[in-house]
Amino acid sequence: MSAEVIGFSFIILGVLLIIGKWIRVATPFLQSFFIPSSIIAGLLGLLLGPEVLGLFGVEVFEGGGLFPAPMIEVWEVLPELLISIIFASLFIGKKVPNIKKIWKVAGPQITFAHFLSWGQYVIGITLALVVLTPLFGMNPAAGALLEISFVGGHGTAAGLSGTFSGVGFEEGRDLAIGLATVGVLTGVFLGILLINWAARKGETEILNSPDDISDEQKKGLIKKEDQQDMSAGNQTTRSEVIETLTVHFAYIGVAIAIGYVILEGFILIEGALWGENMELFVHLPLFPLAMVGAVIVQLVLSKFVKKSILDRDLITRIQGFALDLLIVSAIATLSLSVLGEYIVPFLLMSVAAIGWNIVAFIFIAPRIMPDYWFERAIGDLGQAMGMSAAGLLLIKLADPKDESPAKEGFSYKQLMLDLIVGGGIVTAASVPLIIALGPVITLIIAFVIMISWLLLGLLYFGKKKSTQ
Repeated sequence: MSAEVIGFSFIILGVLLIIGKWIRVATPFLQSFFIPSSIIAGLLGLLLGPEVLGLFGVEVFEGGGLFPAPMIEVWEVLPELLISIIFASLFIGKKVPNIKKIWKVAGPQITFAHFLSWGQYVIGITLALVVLTPLFGMNPAAGALLEISFVGGHGTAAGLSGTFSGVGFEEGRDLAIGLATVGVLTGVFLGILLINWAARKGETEILNSPDDISDEQKKGLIKKEDQQDMSAGNQTTRSEVIETLTVHFAYIGVAIAIGYVILEGFILIEGALWGENMELFVHLPLFPLAMVGAVIVQLVLSKFVKKSILDRDLITRIQGFALDLLIVSAIATLSLSVLGEYIVPFLLMSVAAIGWNIVAFIFIAPRIMPDYWFERAIGDLGQAMGMSAAGLLLIKLADPKDESPAKEGFSYKQLMLDLIVGGGIVTAASVPLIIALGPVITLIIAFVIMISWLLLGLLYFGKKKSTQ
Protein backbone atom coordinates (compact mmCIF):
# COMPACT_ATOMS: atom_id res chain seq x y z
CA MET A 1 0.00 0.00 0.00
CA SER A 2 1.44 3.37 -1.05
CA ALA A 3 2.23 6.25 1.28
CA GLU A 4 -0.09 8.38 -0.85
CA VAL A 5 -3.09 6.16 -0.03
CA ILE A 6 -2.24 6.20 3.68
CA GLY A 7 -1.84 9.98 3.64
CA PHE A 8 -5.13 10.60 1.86
CA SER A 9 -6.86 8.18 4.22
CA PHE A 10 -5.97 10.49 7.13
CA ILE A 11 -6.92 13.59 5.13
CA ILE A 12 -10.40 12.24 4.41
CA LEU A 13 -10.85 11.34 8.08
CA GLY A 14 -10.07 14.97 8.87
CA VAL A 15 -12.61 16.16 6.30
CA LEU A 16 -15.28 13.86 7.80
CA LEU A 17 -14.53 15.19 11.30
CA ILE A 18 -14.87 18.82 10.20
CA ILE A 19 -18.16 18.08 8.42
CA GLY A 20 -19.33 16.21 11.53
CA LYS A 21 -18.50 19.25 13.65
CA TRP A 22 -20.40 21.58 11.27
CA ILE A 23 -23.43 19.28 11.36
CA ARG A 24 -23.35 19.26 15.16
CA VAL A 25 -23.04 23.05 15.45
CA ALA A 26 -26.03 23.45 13.11
CA THR A 27 -28.24 20.82 14.77
CA PRO A 28 -29.74 21.71 18.17
CA PHE A 29 -30.97 18.15 18.76
CA LEU A 30 -27.42 16.73 18.51
CA GLN A 31 -26.18 19.50 20.81
CA SER A 32 -28.84 18.90 23.44
CA PHE A 33 -27.78 15.27 23.83
CA PHE A 34 -24.04 15.97 23.45
CA ILE A 35 -23.51 13.54 20.57
CA PRO A 36 -19.74 13.66 19.81
CA SER A 37 -18.67 15.02 16.42
CA SER A 38 -16.59 11.87 15.91
CA ILE A 39 -19.74 9.70 16.08
CA ILE A 40 -21.46 11.93 13.51
CA ALA A 41 -18.38 11.83 11.27
CA GLY A 42 -18.17 8.04 11.53
CA LEU A 43 -21.83 7.59 10.65
CA LEU A 44 -21.34 9.95 7.70
CA GLY A 45 -18.38 7.86 6.52
CA LEU A 46 -20.50 4.72 6.86
CA LEU A 47 -23.35 6.25 4.83
CA LEU A 48 -21.00 7.40 2.05
CA GLY A 49 -19.07 4.12 1.91
CA PRO A 50 -19.70 0.74 0.29
CA GLU A 51 -22.00 -0.49 3.09
CA VAL A 52 -24.75 2.07 2.35
CA LEU A 53 -24.15 4.28 -0.70
CA GLY A 54 -22.49 1.39 -2.51
CA LEU A 55 -25.59 -0.75 -2.07
CA PHE A 56 -27.60 1.85 -4.02
CA GLY A 57 -25.36 1.45 -7.04
CA VAL A 58 -23.19 4.53 -6.42
CA GLU A 59 -19.67 3.40 -7.32
CA VAL A 60 -17.23 6.28 -7.66
CA PHE A 61 -14.47 3.79 -6.85
CA GLU A 62 -14.28 0.04 -7.23
CA GLY A 63 -16.07 -1.60 -4.33
CA GLY A 64 -18.82 1.00 -4.10
CA GLY A 65 -19.32 4.33 -2.40
CA LEU A 66 -17.20 7.49 -2.40
CA PHE A 67 -14.06 5.93 -0.93
CA PRO A 68 -11.55 3.65 -2.71
CA ALA A 69 -11.07 0.14 -1.33
CA PRO A 70 -7.42 0.75 -0.24
CA MET A 71 -8.59 3.70 1.88
CA ILE A 72 -11.18 1.49 3.59
CA GLU A 73 -8.41 -1.04 4.25
CA VAL A 74 -6.34 1.64 6.02
CA TRP A 75 -9.32 2.67 8.14
CA GLU A 76 -9.97 -0.96 9.11
CA VAL A 77 -6.51 -1.46 10.64
CA LEU A 78 -6.17 2.03 12.12
CA PRO A 79 -8.13 1.38 15.36
CA GLU A 80 -5.74 -1.37 16.48
CA LEU A 81 -2.87 1.12 16.31
CA LEU A 82 -4.71 4.06 17.83
CA ILE A 83 -6.09 2.14 20.81
CA SER A 84 -2.52 1.50 22.03
CA ILE A 85 -1.83 5.24 21.89
CA ILE A 86 -5.02 5.94 23.85
CA PHE A 87 -4.29 3.43 26.59
CA ALA A 88 -0.61 4.36 26.82
CA SER A 89 -1.79 7.94 27.45
CA LEU A 90 -3.93 7.05 30.46
CA PHE A 91 -1.23 7.34 33.12
CA ILE A 92 1.68 9.22 31.54
CA GLY A 93 2.09 12.67 33.07
CA LYS A 94 -0.39 11.87 35.82
CA LYS A 95 0.73 11.97 39.43
CA VAL A 96 -0.42 8.79 41.11
CA PRO A 97 -1.77 9.45 44.63
CA ASN A 98 -1.31 6.87 47.36
CA ILE A 99 -3.76 3.99 47.54
CA LYS A 100 -5.15 5.14 50.89
CA LYS A 101 -6.24 8.50 49.47
CA ILE A 102 -7.68 6.88 46.32
CA TRP A 103 -9.78 4.48 48.40
CA LYS A 104 -10.93 7.17 50.83
CA VAL A 105 -12.20 9.50 48.09
CA ALA A 106 -13.17 7.09 45.33
CA GLY A 107 -13.89 3.81 47.14
CA PRO A 108 -17.68 3.87 46.61
CA GLN A 109 -17.29 4.71 42.93
CA ILE A 110 -14.61 2.05 42.44
CA THR A 111 -16.91 -0.51 44.06
CA PHE A 112 -19.98 0.42 42.03
CA ALA A 113 -18.03 0.64 38.74
CA HIS A 114 -16.60 -2.85 39.24
CA PHE A 115 -20.04 -4.16 40.17
CA LEU A 116 -21.42 -2.72 36.91
CA SER A 117 -18.59 -4.16 34.81
CA TRP A 118 -18.57 -7.67 36.27
CA GLY A 119 -22.36 -7.66 36.14
CA GLN A 120 -22.20 -7.08 32.40
CA TYR A 121 -20.09 -10.23 32.10
CA VAL A 122 -22.66 -12.15 34.16
CA ILE A 123 -25.58 -10.86 32.09
CA GLY A 124 -23.71 -11.29 28.78
CA ILE A 125 -22.43 -14.82 29.36
CA THR A 126 -25.80 -15.94 30.75
CA LEU A 127 -27.48 -14.52 27.65
CA ALA A 128 -24.98 -16.36 25.45
CA LEU A 129 -25.52 -19.67 27.25
CA VAL A 130 -29.31 -19.47 27.32
CA VAL A 131 -30.15 -17.71 24.04
CA LEU A 132 -27.34 -16.56 21.75
CA THR A 133 -25.46 -19.85 21.32
CA PRO A 134 -28.29 -22.42 21.39
CA LEU A 135 -30.82 -20.41 19.36
CA PHE A 136 -28.62 -18.35 17.04
CA GLY A 137 -25.47 -20.48 16.85
CA MET A 138 -23.22 -17.65 18.03
CA ASN A 139 -19.74 -18.15 19.42
CA PRO A 140 -19.88 -18.36 23.27
CA ALA A 141 -17.36 -15.48 23.30
CA ALA A 142 -20.35 -13.24 22.51
CA GLY A 143 -20.90 -13.25 26.27
CA ALA A 144 -18.00 -10.81 26.65
CA LEU A 145 -19.36 -8.28 24.16
CA LEU A 146 -21.46 -6.33 26.65
CA GLU A 147 -18.54 -5.34 28.88
CA ILE A 148 -16.15 -4.90 25.94
CA SER A 149 -18.53 -2.55 24.14
CA PHE A 150 -20.40 -0.66 26.85
CA VAL A 151 -17.68 -0.23 29.48
CA GLY A 152 -14.72 -0.53 27.11
CA GLY A 153 -16.23 1.61 24.34
CA HIS A 154 -15.26 2.01 20.69
CA GLY A 155 -11.54 1.89 21.35
CA THR A 156 -11.62 -1.46 23.11
CA ALA A 157 -14.15 -2.91 20.68
CA ALA A 158 -12.07 -1.98 17.64
CA GLY A 159 -8.77 -2.82 19.30
CA LEU A 160 -9.88 -6.41 19.91
CA SER A 161 -10.54 -7.18 16.24
CA GLY A 162 -7.41 -9.34 16.06
CA THR A 163 -8.48 -11.26 19.15
CA PHE A 164 -11.94 -11.88 17.69
CA SER A 165 -10.36 -13.23 14.49
CA GLY A 166 -7.91 -15.36 16.44
CA VAL A 167 -10.68 -17.32 18.15
CA GLY A 168 -12.85 -17.64 15.04
CA PHE A 169 -15.33 -14.93 16.02
CA GLU A 170 -14.72 -12.43 13.20
CA GLU A 171 -18.23 -10.97 13.45
CA GLY A 172 -17.46 -9.97 17.03
CA ARG A 173 -15.63 -6.85 15.87
CA ASP A 174 -18.63 -5.38 14.04
CA LEU A 175 -21.07 -6.41 16.76
CA ALA A 176 -18.85 -4.82 19.43
CA ILE A 177 -18.47 -1.53 17.56
CA GLY A 178 -22.21 -1.47 16.87
CA LEU A 179 -22.97 -2.06 20.55
CA ALA A 180 -20.50 0.65 21.57
CA THR A 181 -22.27 3.09 19.23
CA VAL A 182 -25.64 2.21 20.78
CA GLY A 183 -24.14 2.75 24.23
CA VAL A 184 -22.74 6.20 23.48
CA LEU A 185 -25.86 7.37 21.65
CA THR A 186 -28.15 6.31 24.49
CA GLY A 187 -25.81 7.03 27.42
CA VAL A 188 -26.03 10.81 27.67
CA PHE A 189 -29.69 10.78 26.61
CA LEU A 190 -30.55 8.44 29.51
CA GLY A 191 -28.26 10.39 31.83
CA ILE A 192 -30.07 13.65 31.17
CA LEU A 193 -33.45 11.97 31.69
CA LEU A 194 -32.21 10.55 35.00
CA ILE A 195 -30.93 13.97 36.13
CA ASN A 196 -34.35 15.48 35.48
CA TRP A 197 -36.01 12.55 37.26
CA ALA A 198 -33.69 12.86 40.27
CA ALA A 199 -34.24 16.62 40.52
CA ARG A 200 -38.01 16.14 40.60
CA LYS A 201 -37.82 13.29 43.12
CA GLY A 202 -35.32 15.03 45.40
CA GLU A 203 -32.67 12.34 44.85
CA THR A 204 -29.88 14.85 44.16
CA GLU A 205 -28.09 16.69 46.94
CA ILE A 206 -27.14 19.43 44.48
CA LEU A 207 -30.24 20.31 42.48
CA ASN A 208 -29.46 21.46 38.96
CA SER A 209 -30.99 21.13 35.54
CA PRO A 210 -29.40 20.53 32.16
CA ASP A 211 -31.25 23.67 31.07
CA ASP A 212 -28.53 25.68 32.83
CA ILE A 213 -25.94 24.70 30.20
CA SER A 214 -24.86 27.52 27.89
CA ASP A 215 -25.20 27.41 24.11
CA GLU A 216 -21.39 27.44 23.83
CA GLN A 217 -21.16 24.28 25.94
CA LYS A 218 -23.82 22.54 23.86
CA LYS A 219 -22.09 23.49 20.61
CA GLY A 220 -18.70 22.48 21.99
CA LEU A 221 -17.23 25.96 21.53
CA ILE A 222 -15.27 28.23 23.87
CA LYS A 223 -15.74 32.00 23.88
CA LYS A 224 -12.67 33.95 22.77
CA GLU A 225 -12.38 35.72 26.13
CA ASP A 226 -12.38 32.33 27.90
CA GLN A 227 -9.90 30.59 25.61
CA GLN A 228 -6.83 31.93 27.42
CA ASP A 229 -7.96 30.24 30.63
CA MET A 230 -8.33 26.83 28.96
CA SER A 231 -4.98 25.04 29.03
CA ALA A 232 -4.21 22.85 26.04
CA GLY A 233 -0.75 22.06 27.39
CA ASN A 234 2.45 23.77 28.45
CA GLN A 235 5.72 23.86 26.58
CA THR A 236 8.28 21.81 28.51
CA THR A 237 11.18 21.79 26.02
CA ARG A 238 12.72 24.40 23.74
CA SER A 239 11.45 23.93 20.20
CA GLU A 240 14.89 24.63 18.65
CA VAL A 241 16.11 21.46 20.39
CA ILE A 242 13.01 19.26 20.15
CA GLU A 243 9.35 20.13 19.90
CA THR A 244 7.39 19.58 23.12
CA LEU A 245 4.66 17.64 21.33
CA THR A 246 7.32 15.35 19.84
CA VAL A 247 8.70 14.56 23.31
CA HIS A 248 5.28 13.66 24.64
CA PHE A 249 4.47 11.47 21.65
CA ALA A 250 7.88 9.78 22.01
CA TYR A 251 7.20 8.82 25.63
CA ILE A 252 3.87 7.34 24.55
CA GLY A 253 5.85 5.33 21.98
CA VAL A 254 8.24 4.13 24.70
CA ALA A 255 5.28 2.98 26.81
CA ILE A 256 3.85 1.02 23.88
CA ALA A 257 7.28 -0.54 23.19
CA ILE A 258 7.56 -1.66 26.83
CA GLY A 259 4.06 -3.14 26.60
CA TYR A 260 5.07 -5.01 23.44
CA VAL A 261 8.15 -6.51 25.15
CA ILE A 262 6.02 -7.59 28.13
CA LEU A 263 3.44 -9.21 25.84
CA GLU A 264 6.07 -11.09 23.83
CA GLY A 265 7.63 -12.27 27.08
CA PHE A 266 4.30 -13.61 28.29
CA ILE A 267 3.76 -15.39 24.97
CA LEU A 268 7.18 -17.07 25.22
CA ILE A 269 6.57 -18.14 28.84
CA GLU A 270 3.10 -19.44 27.97
CA GLY A 271 4.47 -21.42 25.03
CA ALA A 272 7.24 -22.93 27.15
CA LEU A 273 4.88 -23.96 29.97
CA TRP A 274 1.77 -25.18 28.15
CA GLY A 275 2.56 -25.20 24.43
CA GLU A 276 -0.63 -25.23 22.39
CA ASN A 277 -2.72 -26.73 25.21
CA MET A 278 -3.62 -23.28 26.51
CA GLU A 279 -3.35 -20.13 24.40
CA LEU A 280 -4.28 -16.95 26.24
CA PHE A 281 -1.54 -14.38 25.66
CA VAL A 282 -1.32 -15.29 21.97
CA HIS A 283 -4.77 -13.75 21.58
CA LEU A 284 -4.20 -10.86 23.99
CA PRO A 285 -3.97 -7.48 22.21
CA LEU A 286 -1.21 -4.99 22.87
CA PHE A 287 -3.18 -2.06 24.28
CA PRO A 288 -3.72 -3.17 27.93
CA LEU A 289 -0.01 -3.88 28.28
CA ALA A 290 0.74 -0.49 26.69
CA MET A 291 -1.11 0.88 29.71
CA VAL A 292 1.20 -1.12 31.99
CA GLY A 293 4.14 0.28 30.05
CA ALA A 294 2.81 3.79 30.68
CA VAL A 295 2.70 3.14 34.44
CA ILE A 296 6.34 1.97 34.29
CA VAL A 297 7.37 5.05 32.31
CA GLN A 298 5.62 7.37 34.75
CA LEU A 299 7.13 5.68 37.81
CA VAL A 300 10.64 5.88 36.34
CA LEU A 301 10.24 9.54 35.39
CA SER A 302 8.82 10.43 38.81
CA LYS A 303 11.72 8.76 40.60
CA PHE A 304 14.74 9.65 38.45
CA VAL A 305 13.84 12.78 36.46
CA LYS A 306 13.65 15.87 38.63
CA LYS A 307 12.51 18.37 36.01
CA SER A 308 8.95 18.25 34.79
CA ILE A 309 9.27 17.26 31.14
CA LEU A 310 5.74 15.93 30.66
CA ASP A 311 2.56 17.98 30.73
CA ARG A 312 -0.64 16.09 31.40
CA ASP A 313 -2.77 18.43 29.28
CA LEU A 314 -0.64 17.75 26.20
CA ILE A 315 -0.89 13.99 26.75
CA THR A 316 -4.66 14.40 27.01
CA ARG A 317 -4.73 16.30 23.70
CA ILE A 318 -2.82 13.47 21.97
CA GLN A 319 -5.18 10.92 23.53
CA GLY A 320 -8.26 12.86 22.41
CA PHE A 321 -6.90 13.20 18.87
CA ALA A 322 -6.29 9.46 18.65
CA LEU A 323 -9.76 8.69 20.05
CA ASP A 324 -11.51 10.94 17.51
CA LEU A 325 -9.69 9.25 14.62
CA LEU A 326 -10.38 5.81 16.07
CA ILE A 327 -14.12 6.37 16.43
CA VAL A 328 -14.48 7.75 12.90
CA SER A 329 -12.50 4.94 11.27
CA ALA A 330 -14.18 2.21 13.34
CA ILE A 331 -17.76 3.32 12.63
CA ALA A 332 -17.03 4.13 8.96
CA THR A 333 -15.85 0.55 8.38
CA LEU A 334 -18.69 -1.11 10.29
CA SER A 335 -20.21 -4.06 8.46
CA LEU A 336 -23.96 -3.50 8.35
CA SER A 337 -24.40 -6.90 6.75
CA VAL A 338 -23.07 -8.53 9.92
CA LEU A 339 -25.42 -6.46 12.08
CA GLY A 340 -28.28 -7.38 9.77
CA GLU A 341 -27.44 -11.06 10.02
CA TYR A 342 -27.38 -10.90 13.82
CA ILE A 343 -29.99 -8.18 14.30
CA VAL A 344 -32.05 -10.06 16.92
CA PRO A 345 -29.00 -11.02 19.07
CA PHE A 346 -27.69 -7.47 18.62
CA LEU A 347 -30.94 -5.98 19.93
CA LEU A 348 -31.09 -8.47 22.80
CA MET A 349 -27.54 -7.59 23.87
CA SER A 350 -28.25 -3.86 23.60
CA VAL A 351 -31.40 -4.09 25.74
CA ALA A 352 -29.67 -6.37 28.27
CA ALA A 353 -26.70 -4.03 28.75
CA ILE A 354 -28.77 -0.85 28.99
CA GLY A 355 -31.30 -2.53 31.28
CA TRP A 356 -28.58 -3.82 33.62
CA ASN A 357 -26.95 -0.38 33.87
CA ILE A 358 -30.24 1.36 34.69
CA VAL A 359 -31.41 -1.24 37.22
CA ALA A 360 -28.03 -1.22 39.00
CA PHE A 361 -28.00 2.58 39.03
CA ILE A 362 -31.50 2.99 40.48
CA PHE A 363 -31.56 0.11 42.98
CA ILE A 364 -27.92 -0.58 43.93
CA ALA A 365 -26.05 2.74 43.74
CA PRO A 366 -28.10 4.47 46.49
CA ARG A 367 -27.28 1.58 48.85
CA ILE A 368 -23.54 1.67 48.13
CA MET A 369 -22.72 5.38 48.01
CA PRO A 370 -22.37 6.83 51.54
CA ASP A 371 -23.04 10.38 50.32
CA TYR A 372 -23.93 12.23 47.11
CA TRP A 373 -25.10 8.93 45.66
CA PHE A 374 -26.59 10.41 42.52
CA GLU A 375 -23.70 12.74 41.69
CA ARG A 376 -21.20 9.90 42.18
CA ALA A 377 -23.13 7.13 40.44
CA ILE A 378 -24.19 9.14 37.38
CA GLY A 379 -20.54 9.30 36.31
CA ASP A 380 -20.14 5.54 36.62
CA LEU A 381 -23.33 5.08 34.60
CA GLY A 382 -22.03 7.35 31.81
CA GLN A 383 -18.77 5.42 31.62
CA ALA A 384 -20.61 2.10 31.70
CA MET A 385 -22.48 3.24 28.58
CA GLY A 386 -19.26 3.54 26.59
CA MET A 387 -17.25 6.70 27.32
CA SER A 388 -15.37 8.19 30.27
CA ALA A 389 -16.08 11.60 28.75
CA ALA A 390 -19.81 10.91 29.03
CA GLY A 391 -19.36 10.11 32.71
CA LEU A 392 -17.54 13.38 33.35
CA LEU A 393 -20.18 15.30 31.38
CA LEU A 394 -23.03 13.86 33.45
CA ILE A 395 -21.18 14.68 36.69
CA LYS A 396 -20.77 18.23 35.40
CA LEU A 397 -24.50 18.47 34.72
CA ALA A 398 -25.41 17.15 38.17
CA ASP A 399 -22.67 19.05 40.03
CA PRO A 400 -21.50 22.04 37.94
CA LYS A 401 -19.55 23.69 40.79
CA ASP A 402 -17.79 20.51 42.00
CA GLU A 403 -19.44 20.69 45.41
CA SER A 404 -19.44 16.90 45.80
CA PRO A 405 -16.52 14.43 45.71
CA ALA A 406 -17.94 12.94 42.49
CA LYS A 407 -15.50 14.41 39.96
CA GLU A 408 -12.37 13.82 42.06
CA GLY A 409 -13.52 10.31 42.88
CA PHE A 410 -14.25 9.60 39.22
CA SER A 411 -10.68 10.57 38.26
CA TYR A 412 -9.11 8.47 41.01
CA LYS A 413 -11.39 5.56 40.17
CA GLN A 414 -9.81 5.18 36.73
CA LEU A 415 -6.53 4.09 38.32
CA MET A 416 -8.21 1.07 39.92
CA LEU A 417 -10.66 0.32 37.10
CA ASP A 418 -9.00 0.76 33.71
CA LEU A 419 -6.08 -1.56 34.49
CA ILE A 420 -8.55 -4.38 35.15
CA VAL A 421 -11.88 -3.90 33.32
CA GLY A 422 -13.22 -1.24 30.99
CA GLY A 423 -10.48 -2.05 28.48
CA GLY A 424 -7.91 -3.40 30.94
CA ILE A 425 -6.28 -6.80 31.30
CA VAL A 426 -9.50 -8.69 32.09
CA THR A 427 -11.43 -7.04 29.25
CA ALA A 428 -8.70 -7.85 26.75
CA ALA A 429 -8.41 -11.43 28.00
CA SER A 430 -12.15 -12.09 28.37
CA VAL A 431 -12.70 -13.53 24.89
CA PRO A 432 -9.80 -16.03 24.98
CA LEU A 433 -10.67 -16.86 28.61
CA ILE A 434 -14.22 -17.86 27.65
CA ILE A 435 -12.78 -20.05 24.89
CA ALA A 436 -10.06 -21.56 27.12
CA LEU A 437 -12.03 -22.08 30.36
CA GLY A 438 -15.49 -22.44 28.86
CA PRO A 439 -18.43 -20.06 29.35
CA VAL A 440 -19.81 -21.85 32.45
CA ILE A 441 -16.60 -21.61 34.49
CA THR A 442 -16.05 -18.02 33.31
CA LEU A 443 -19.62 -17.17 34.33
CA ILE A 444 -19.10 -18.62 37.81
CA ILE A 445 -15.89 -16.62 38.28
CA ALA A 446 -17.55 -13.40 37.08
CA PHE A 447 -20.57 -13.99 39.32
CA VAL A 448 -18.42 -14.55 42.43
CA ILE A 449 -16.42 -11.38 41.74
CA MET A 450 -19.59 -9.35 41.06
CA ILE A 451 -21.19 -10.52 44.34
CA SER A 452 -17.95 -9.76 46.21
CA TRP A 453 -18.01 -6.15 45.00
CA LEU A 454 -21.71 -5.90 45.85
CA LEU A 455 -21.18 -7.18 49.40
CA LEU A 456 -18.23 -4.83 49.88
CA GLY A 457 -20.41 -1.92 48.80
CA LEU A 458 -23.41 -2.85 50.93
CA LEU A 459 -21.62 -3.98 54.09
CA TYR A 460 -18.78 -1.44 54.13
CA PHE A 461 -19.85 1.76 52.38
CA GLY A 462 -23.56 1.11 52.94
CA LYS A 463 -23.03 0.90 56.70
CA LYS A 464 -21.10 4.17 56.60
CA LYS A 465 -24.15 5.79 55.04
CA SER A 466 -26.46 4.54 57.79
CA THR A 467 -24.21 6.00 60.52
CA GLN A 468 -23.98 9.46 58.96
